[in-house]
Amino acid sequence: MSDSDDDVPALSAHTLAALQEFYHDTRTRPDQDRMESDPFAVGAVEEDWRMSQFWYSDETAALLAEEVVREAGEGGRIACVSAPSVYQKLKQGVVDGSDRVSAFVLEYDRRFATYADDFIFYDYNEPLSLPSSLAPQSFDIVLADPPYLSEECLSKVAKTIKYLSKGKVLLCTGAIMENVAKELLDVKMCSFLPKHNRNLSNEFRCFINYPSSLLWS
Repeated sequence: MSDSDDDVPALSAHTLAALQEFYHDTRTRPDQDRMESDPFAVGAVEEDWRMSQFWYSDETAALLAEEVVREAGEGGRIACVSAPSVYQKLKQGVVDGSDRVSAFVLEYDRRFATYADDFIFYDYNEPLSLPSSLAPQSFDIVLADPPYLSEECLSKVAKTIKYLSKGKVLLCTGAIMENVAKELLDVKMCSFLPKHNRNLSNEFRCFINYPSSLLWS
């Protein structure tokens, strides 16, 4: 420690506590306010870069929500794996038919536990560590957005997708993952270009394993 360090005034315990409360409120209040006003708005929960979170634009979330509703069919079940903005759009009631399907969000971020029984804690490092209530092949379509652009991450998420899906898969990830995605899930790259609220440095694409207008839109 230098001599000058001895001259730095120490904050009192009361001041430190006040500062901690201020920083806590600064970090949490915006999320809480948005959740209270519209808990299903895309962006109601702020992105956390430490968890590699990047929310879709409202338009992309709506289009993907329309896609999974159409493919799930009347009374269908939809799993949104690490794709909370699509789940949120499904729950807003603005997508035709969304009231006739059931949707669940599988997420590592426990802030989404506010969605009660629709929230399922999910850690891609333990791809099959899922509640017993989630029966194998019990979802008509699985939409997944692995948090990291790596073969390891996609390989583990692919195990979850195969466990959950009856067959239909909509994968959203970087274009650089095309060959790995094809090998693991037999999916094709779509022409549709998904967008995010923030610009990403890597080209982002959608991949599917069923006939869809997304392939040429």
